[in-house]
Amino acid sequence: MTTTRDYRGASAVPGPGRVGAVLDSLAAQDFAQLGDALAADARLRALLPSGPMEWTGAEVIAHRFARWFGETEEFQLIEAAAGEVGGRLHLHWRLRLQAERLGPGWFTVEQQCYADTGKDGRIAQLDLLCTGYRPERGAGAARARSAERGGGETEPDDG
Repeated sequence: MTTTRDYRGASAVPGPGRVGAVLDSLAAQDFAQLGDALAADARLRALLPSGPMEWTGAEVIAHRFARWFGETEEFQLIEAAAGEVGGRLHLHWRLRLQAERLGPGWFTVEQQCYADTGKDGRIAQLDLLCTGYRPERGAGAARARSAERGGGETEPDDG
């Protein structure tokens, strides 16, 4: 089953318009829109399966997300949520995708992100934890194949 939570109603979250823009841009694979939600000098620190990485600048960060989640044959936002933890934004998303660069079949990737906004409301700091691309196996992969045939419900570069 595909479930997407309504993250736009999170009024307790600082800068909810920017939060919505980030999650909407992921859902639409619109990485220019994602970049617009970031401060020009934004910083992304990420713990990826390959180890810790860091990028600075809205365009650079948007390009990183495009490398992770762009150029896919299939792309689904399975779940997204936003909230607040101790004054920081908490964003979470789970994606399901197929991409030639990853090999055959479906892959799931989940990311947790804690963020801070600047005075202009744009996101200035992102701290991200990523599962990496996890190949689907077993019943989930069988459901996906069934859905591709028209029946049932569905559920390289570190992502």
